[in-house]
Amino acid sequence: MRGPGSGSLTVTVTVMVAALLGSTGATSAAPGAPAAPGDSRTVSLSRAVASLPVAGEKPRGFAREKFAHWSDPDQDGCSTRAEVLIEEATTPPAVDGRCTVTGGKWHSYYDKKDHTGAHALAVDHLVPLGEAWESGAGSWKPEEREAYANDVDDPRTLAAVTAAEHRAKGDTSDPARWEPSDDGADCRYVAEWAAVKHRWGLSADKKERAALKNMAAECPPENVTVTKAR
Repeated sequence: MRGPGSGSLTVTVTVMVAALLGSTGATSAAPGAPAAPGDSRTVSLSRAVASLPVAGEKPRGFAREKFAHWSDPDQDGCSTRAEVLIEEATTPPAVDGRCTVTGGKWHSYYDKKDHTGAHALAVDHLVPLGEAWESGAGSWKPEEREAYANDVDDPRTLAAVTAAEHRAKGDTSDPARWEPSDDGADCRYVAEWAAVKHRWGLSADKKERAALKNMAAECPPENVTVTKAR
């Protein structure tokens, strides 16, 4: 099942520095020995953003079907989507033997709205699948893309949010093109974005990293801890 959620502004992330970049072919501003899956590091938010590897995006060939999502990696009978909904509910829903989720309440941090019932929600990939593809995942093996699309080991990768916010964000928007409609969510969003990119060894383009730096500059000091997934 999914790990504990992150409701606080002081986010925990996994920052893969120089070695993450081997999977994208990009260069990094951060020094350090190559990190292996499972390794963790803690840095400041500004450092987490500044150390993102910069590379141009490679959009050709993307299709959502290339990320096998909402599977059941832990084979507990619940899809990844259901696990996220169950874990992030502020009032627990009813869950039947087929893992059908009914009732319950949720808070969408993108727009600061509360919802009764899962029908108004989407489970969002914080770094969308198309953006992940363009930032390095296009060269991954299919099983690596499936692991990314169903990552419940780091609760920042996936979030239950208002469906309209999810649609507005789309498959390819990065922080240079889209931000949560609630301005108060920006600091959480930028920290979690940097965390997910570092966790999975994904690059950022120049406009994206510039937008992240501008957002982070408006945030109070905080540390980011990340655990490398690949």
